[in-house]
Amino acid sequence: MSTVLQPPPGPHPGVDHPSLVPALLLADSLSPGVDGDERRPVRRSVRDWVVDVSLFLTAVGVGLLLLVESTNRVDPPSDGTVFADLVVGLVSCLFLWGRRRWPVGVAVVLALVSAFSATAGMACLIALFTVAVHRTWRTVLLVAAVNFVAFTVYDHFRPDPELPWPLTLALGAALTAAVVAWGMFVRARRQLVVSLRDRACRAESEQRLRVDQARQLERTRIAREMHDVLAHRLSLLSMHAGALEYRPDASPAEVARAAGVIRASARGALEDLRDVIGVLRDTGDGTLSDRPQPTLADLAALVEQSRGAGLRVRMEYRVPDVAAVPAVTGRTVYRVVQEALTNVRKHAGGTVACVRVTADPASGIEVMVTNPAPVGTDPAAPLPGSGTGLIGLVERVGLAGGSLEHGWTADGEFRLRARLPWPAPAVQG
Repeated sequence: MSTVLQPPPGPHPGVDHPSLVPALLLADSLSPGVDGDERRPVRRSVRDWVVDVSLFLTAVGVGLLLLVESTNRVDPPSDGTVFADLVVGLVSCLFLWGRRRWPVGVAVVLALVSAFSATAGMACLIALFTVAVHRTWRTVLLVAAVNFVAFTVYDHFRPDPELPWPLTLALGAALTAAVVAWGMFVRARRQLVVSLRDRACRAESEQRLRVDQARQLERTRIAREMHDVLAHRLSLLSMHAGALEYRPDASPAEVARAAGVIRASARGALEDLRDVIGVLRDTGDGTLSDRPQPTLADLAALVEQSRGAGLRVRMEYRVPDVAAVPAVTGRTVYRVVQEALTNVRKHAGGTVACVRVTADPASGIEVMVTNPAPVGTDPAAPLPGSGTGLIGLVERVGLAGGSLEHGWTADGEFRLRARLPWPAPAVQG
């Protein structure tokens, strides 16, 4: 299932003063247009109103100057032509208010009008600039060609007696190219701003997603740890409680010793449960508590604890250097033996569990726990389990770079064997 990354909440995330930004840059959605990139109609920002009013006044002012300049020539146009030019030019300037929504149509209309009106000349260039900002280069080139043809027609009917015809065309072509280049530069800059904004929103969303995934993985790891710890402690409780139930004739010393083990195991289980609940309620990074985690050196204490609970365990321990085994690998070995002894207490309590841990730099670390099938039936109800203990062990050992096998052998024994790689020596830099 794919995850859709959304921008951060808020009307205009990352924008301190949205009134100073073009409204199109603040729009969050696109709708198909002529060139596939036309945005849905949006309300003008304060900046857009200032720009539009300034360009309208500029178009009117420059258009009037061009009209006055044409009347001061040696062969000025007639009064009727000047009046028509003035009216048509002012109406053309009013068309600029629709240039944001219909840039191509407004530009083509103003280009055709500018072929006969000097007052519409500046408005025509502003419309061309708008097309260069909001459309692709193919559309821009077509509109620019229409503008140049209109300029040629205007120069043919109203030539400047002081400039030769080739120079006038060159100046017109240069002015058209300058307006197009400026508009396309603004378009490229806006696209860059939008791209950077989208990348920033995506990066922020991905960062939040990575944090959530890391927190979920950490909580899953905590739950796996607590399954191993609580299952071990609760199995001890069940075993001692069962002994007290079926040995009503036990001596007061034996009853006191069993009650002490039950009290200590219950206290430890409550402490572990309190730690994991506190971590799962935390909204931070979900780290484990500061309590020390078991290592390979604690394996002997685990076996003695099981023996004290009444489980018969035969231990074979061949590790030349315990300090050379990293804490993570040692904790994995500890959890494997802990889960295996817990399963023996649950399903084969009257048997003898054989635990063998060997370590060799050439072959790695091997953990093997075996027990025969139980003889007879246990009158007590079997202890409930989650059914995921061995699945969790397979995943834990796999993450440590090893492998785990479990099942019944041909000799009628249940065998659990884990192989872990020997830790590589640290490289001195």
